[in-house]
Amino acid sequence: MANSTFDLTGKTALVTGGNGGIGLGMAKALAQSGADICIWGQNEEKNKTAAEKIAAYGGQVAAFKCNVSDENQVEENFARTVEALGKVDTCFANAGVGSMGTPFHNMDISEWRNVFGVNMEGVFFTFRSAIRHMLEREDGGSLVVTSSLSAKYGMPRGEHYAATKAGVVAIVRGLAVEYARYRIRANAILPGWIETDMTAPLFNIEKFEKNVIPRIPQRRWGIPADFGPIAVYFACDASAYHSGDAVPRDGGYSCF
Repeated sequence: MANSTFDLTGKTALVTGGNGGIGLGMAKALAQSGADICIWGQNEEKNKTAAEKIAAYGGQVAAFKCNVSDENQVEENFARTVEALGKVDTCFANAGVGSMGTPFHNMDISEWRNVFGVNMEGVFFTFRSAIRHMLEREDGGSLVVTSSLSAKYGMPRGEHYAATKAGVVAIVRGLAVEYARYRIRANAILPGWIETDMTAPLFNIEKFEKNVIPRIPQRRWGIPADFGPIAVYFACDASAYHSGDAVPRDGGYSCF
């Protein structure tokens, strides 16, 4: 490899929501750089298909069915991950659910709680297990959460979604300070408009495309592969002094 700084051989990464979209884009790049990978997802068939794609790059791959909003499932599957791969060096809390587009005044508490359960409590459960493991190993580690530009700008008909994405940025900034002495760093990635299964309904609306694409300086939607390089960076030693940050990945959208 031309630059060993980005060689992840000997490192292990957990990617929640790693069976598709941004998570799979991350997992494939991490594996390509030499890391062993574990993905969590709720759809076992998608888990299997994703694991096969990741395995094509070599290295060990594990895939477990997990609902991150369930505390017991997270703890059990984190233990299974460590048992399968030996350790977790980097934990990507990427699993999430989007907004159904319900007007705020019509939203019921079950929809509100579902989004908070996955997007906020799921991050809490996942990072808590990861930190306990990293403290026990005494070898540091990297925590990365997938947030959203809505953390900065809000989201009409998605106030609950935006609130969770702002909340996880606050979480990583606190963790970056609290656990720095243990060489555990924490950062957030803020995707812009990315083509995934979650966003597909929006991207099929012609009016939406005509209004949004001109606001993206690169004049294209983001794709899951755009998140591979930044995942590798946060998993490798090049990011050892990078913590407490919230990094946009949006083609310049937030600058324009």
